[in-house]
Amino acid sequence: MPANTTNDARDEDAETASGAAPAEAVAPLLRGIAVLRRLTAADGTLSLSALEKATGLARSTVDRITATLARMGYVRLDGRDVSLAPRLMELGNAYLAALRLPGLLSWRADVLADELDESVSLAVGDRDGIRFIHQATRRRAMSLSFRIGDLLPAERTAPGPLFATEWTEADWHRWRERRAADPQDRTFPAVPPREHPTSDEDFERRTARAAADGWALDDQLIEPGLVAVSVPVRDPRTGRVACVASVVSHTSRHTAEELRGSLLPRLRAAVAAMEEDLRTAPPPEPAAAPAGLATWTGASKQELGREFVESLARGLTVLTAFGEGRPALTLTEVAKATGLARATARRALITYEHAGLVTQAPDRTFALTPRVLSLGFPPLSRTSLAQIAQPHLSALADLVHESASLAVLSESGEEIQYTARAATGRVMSAHVTVGTRLPAHATSLGRVLLAGLPATAAPPSLAGLLDEVRAQGYALVDEELEAGLRSIAVPVRDRTGRAVAAVNVAMHAARRSAGACVEEILPELITTAARIETDLRVAGRFRRVPPA
Repeated sequence: MPANTTNDARDEDAETASGAAPAEAVAPLLRGIAVLRRLTAADGTLSLSALEKATGLARSTVDRITATLARMGYVRLDGRDVSLAPRLMELGNAYLAALRLPGLLSWRADVLADELDESVSLAVGDRDGIRFIHQATRRRAMSLSFRIGDLLPAERTAPGPLFATEWTEADWHRWRERRAADPQDRTFPAVPPREHPTSDEDFERRTARAAADGWALDDQLIEPGLVAVSVPVRDPRTGRVACVASVVSHTSRHTAEELRGSLLPRLRAAVAAMEEDLRTAPPPEPAAAPAGLATWTGASKQELGREFVESLARGLTVLTAFGEGRPALTLTEVAKATGLARATARRALITYEHAGLVTQAPDRTFALTPRVLSLGFPPLSRTSLAQIAQPHLSALADLVHESASLAVLSESGEEIQYTARAATGRVMSAHVTVGTRLPAHATSLGRVLLAGLPATAAPPSLAGLLDEVRAQGYALVDEELEAGLRSIAVPVRDRTGRAVAAVNVAMHAARRSAGACVEEILPELITTAARIETDLRVAGRFRRVPPA
């Protein structure tokens, strides 16, 4: 349920703090956060003029901010449009890695979803709302359309009452203020506006019941037909709610009471296993902190001059200091991890605390909040491999003046299917459309993918040929599929090193010899595959990236 307009965007910058920003806050960083949030609310893409209108910033400021974000790989500029780029997900990944819950528990949610043939989600509390950190959805016409990072009002969900059992009086006061100011939930773009407002007492009663029962129901609170049952996953160290697991369905399959009667016991069993996983999980091994960020931002400033807003870039790098084994950091640790001066890191943390993205503990350590996911994660969490590859294929086709394509192997392993393509402007060029299937053994794309399979899975007749492809790292097919058609392909690998797709360049044989393909095209092809892999590894860290 993506946002329809930027006017529906929740103004979280204003909502997270009363009064003006602290004097030490970094103004360009606040502006950059505002731009990213507006793009997020618009489902990932806005024109520069729409961004200017949505943020209230001067056009020159919007241009400089988007140019800086583009330099960081966080957005793409296409004419007058600005689009979120997969690399931006590294900010949300920093929060999810520091949290650890998706890495430890998501596989159990996936198993439960397969067992029940229903959607299963994991959510955390975000002040007076809930935010999803994992979704295991079913592929059917009527299915859950929420995304990782989507924010929902607590009172319209099943997890909400469970989180509210731990709210303080200040939390309840803030919730009542928000309800009074926005009775139709128009500041929550992930849900449809409320048609029939309920009283505050209704949610208070549901919270009291959730505290007594240890579970909660959503009986069509979000929209007609949507039902869910939720159980809290408690932190074994503190006994507090770490996250909430939910089974979500619709009334043509289960009523809310049927969810409680037939699926709640199995959900409880899965939650018990999740809590055991949390109890027995070994301490995390701290991942390597990002290195050389301050040097990179300085070099970018020197190269681009006024168009590069260094304080914005340096501020955003602070979020990447957190991660696996680094959930809470002191100011000194943040400065060391990023290479920034303590004063620079301190001002960035003050800015983030004001914006609700960072919280400071009594021991003077800082930690990321779920609100970091508001920086682009929801629309990007639905990005496919084809969408990731498309701009890179277009850049490659423009560079070599030949058609470039991405393909995956069919389930049978006998065919390839084209999932993305960038054509060239030549009169005579290789012409295939997305969705086309061709024999795997006769194409460069197919041979690269077959070479990535275990030797026992590949056709015996191709064993020698595939050994050669594995050894050289590419496949060249010379007029075997069709007279005059020559193509060269390399694999695209995921985070595990598995070849999940292949990318190729195809041309008429008269334009380049086989040797010229290897000398001139192959280096650019390898570079393109590496860029796709970089984006894929960021996008696929906490979710499965579909091929198309």
